[in-house]
Amino acid sequence: MATQEPVVERQISQPGGPAQPAVDTAYDDEPAARSKRPIILLILALVLLVGGYFGYQRYQFGQTHEETDDAQVEGDVYPVLPRVGGPVLEVKVDDNMPVKKGDVLVVLDPADYQQRVNAAQAALAAAQANVVAARAAVGTASANVRTAQASIGVSDANRSRLEKDLKRSEFLRKEDIIPQSEYDAVQANLKSTSAQRATAQEQVSVARQQVAAAQQQVAVAEAVVKQRQADLDNAQLQLSYTTIKAPANGTVSRKGVQPGQVVGPGQQLFGIVASERTWVIANFKETQLEDMKVGQPVKIEVDAYPHEEFSGHIESLSAATGARFALLPPDNASGNFVKVTQRVPVKIVLDKADPEHPLRAGMSVTATVAVK
Repeated sequence: MATQEPVVERQISQPGGPAQPAVDTAYDDEPAARSKRPIILLILALVLLVGGYFGYQRYQFGQTHEETDDAQVEGDVYPVLPRVGGPVLEVKVDDNMPVKKGDVLVVLDPADYQQRVNAAQAALAAAQANVVAARAAVGTASANVRTAQASIGVSDANRSRLEKDLKRSEFLRKEDIIPQSEYDAVQANLKSTSAQRATAQEQVSVARQQVAAAQQQVAVAEAVVKQRQADLDNAQLQLSYTTIKAPANGTVSRKGVQPGQVVGPGQQLFGIVASERTWVIANFKETQLEDMKVGQPVKIEVDAYPHEEFSGHIESLSAATGARFALLPPDNASGNFVKVTQRVPVKIVLDKADPEHPLRAGMSVTATVAVK
């Protein structure tokens, strides 16, 4: 039979009155404390079990995945640069305005360039007229050749006739039928005809040289026409540059030009951020690249959309670390060497675009690659 613990009574004195007996309850609190200990131990065990499970899951995940938050969204940014200088007449766009390829963005004053076009057109017309004149000179020289050749034919005919006359005159002179003067006249006419034929031959040679020279003048005139045509094409091209058009579809950003402003060639007016295609550049540590390959799936978390998850895959890995493209790349042979883990840019493309959650260039993301 259990023995009952004795109850210890104490006298409690109260001011102005008799002492009252008090009962010690220290032994009454011990059963309640003992009943709570198993619950606390159970809770601790449950917490350790859950923590161990999630820790093991995290360990397994880390063995098959590589993750980095040193990543951001990239996209094509087209700088809008004038090819010619001049005052700005119109600016047809504003900041954050969507544009399509070929839309007119800025119009420069075309007056100076139009004047150059007019001058080039006049020079081309003059050169074409010179070609016509040179070709006409070729025709004239060819006609001179034909005339000289006809003179040779006439001389040959006269010479043949006079040679026959001379033979008859010789016979008649032997018979003393004609006087000596008439015989001498026939001889003189024959010599004159021979001289005329020689002159005609020289004229043919000179006329042919004139034809060759005229043909060279035609070639020179035609070359001048080509040069003047090139000048006109260049002037028209410079004139076309006064109308600046969008190089691609996108959104206007950082507009820095106003009507009346004088701009120069190569001065950036604003940029167009392409909206058709974006990608992610994730800078993984070199120690994370052992099992990383092209085509591996990637989970992308964007800071701007914390409740959305995007999927993609590795398209390519950079051939050099990011430090090699820095303005002052590190040179470890310079003396003091401190080993620093380098990062390699990895290009990740999305498997599918989400029009409701567009990715904009520069957004911060977290990329997780399934390497196994």
